[in-house]
Amino acid sequence: MKKIVVAITGASGSVYAKVLLDKLVQLKAQMDAVAVVMSDNAKDIWKFELQNDHYNNYPFDFYGKHDFMAPFASGSARFDSMIVAPCSMGTLGRIAAGISDDLITRAADVILKERRKLILVTRDTPLSLVHIRNMETVTLAGGIICPAVPSFYSLPQTIEDVALTVINRVIDLAGLDNESYRWSEG
Repeated sequence: MKKIVVAITGASGSVYAKVLLDKLVQLKAQMDAVAVVMSDNAKDIWKFELQNDHYNNYPFDFYGKHDFMAPFASGSARFDSMIVAPCSMGTLGRIAAGISDDLITRAADVILKERRKLILVTRDTPLSLVHIRNMETVTLAGGIICPAVPSFYSLPQTIEDVALTVINRVIDLAGLDNESYRWSEG
């Protein structure tokens, strides 16, 4: 049984967060806990891009961005993985620099220091050298950069299907059992 932190930041791509939360609902039997923290910008962008505030409707524990009493703010809570989807370049930069100025960056710092899985679904283009170096720093620290770059060999039909091609990779990286399209398996 896994314990997973999901962080949603203010990058464009709220559909990735939505599809991730939907998928985690489907896979809930594999997890002891799913904890969610959203930045204020993430909430605003979700409302703009998805035209709703349905992030409030998920059956997970939600924490405020400055709630340093959240269990995953400490390594003793033993959360297995943290997924940041979408991950803004600002959040990436703060994680790379070790700046724990909110619950998202503190939790990422904890996950890295405890040598657990940190998966950042970065969502920006083009990339500057600063972005690339921040990605390198996080990778060298043990994090996984999983850009929101969809695949198309599963012949996705909707925007959510396209986002799911990325989220299925993320779910695999987090170590959850997941039925999804597999290359050469049909």
